[in-house]
Amino acid sequence: MTLADALQTTLEAEHAAVYVYGVLGARTSASADPQLYGDLVAGYSAHRGRRDQLRTMLHDLGETPVAAEPAYEIPSPLRTPAQVTRAAHEIEASCATTYAWLVANAVGDDRMWAVNALTNAAVRELTFRGSPEIFPGAGEYADR
Repeated sequence: MTLADALQTTLEAEHAAVYVYGVLGARTSASADPQLYGDLVAGYSAHRGRRDQLRTMLHDLGETPVAAEPAYEIPSPLRTPAQVTRAAHEIEASCATTYAWLVANAVGDDRMWAVNALTNAAVRELTFRGSPEIFPGAGEYADR
């Protein structure tokens, strides 16, 4: 696995996260649930930033970044704030897993960037009622 391949896979995950966060924000009332809405906006912004950074990293490697799909699978149902919160938690858990995988496939500054992205995803996961993990994103070490 090359670094470019690992970055492309991570970019695919970020494209999905940005898409799903947009849907979650659209399903949440800023006036009825301002805390959840604010957390969703913060997550959306963070994932857009990571997506853009990944695109730049790939361009710097001389690669063409993978394009976003026209649509992604949306968790359902999304009728209540609890369901939206659960979906956001799942996005962050999935991104943490992807970034843990990128950490394992990168070195030097790229690895440090991935570690920071993993840390940010793990903290956002806690925002959406996750529980702290010793090694976030590494399922084989969960519940230890």
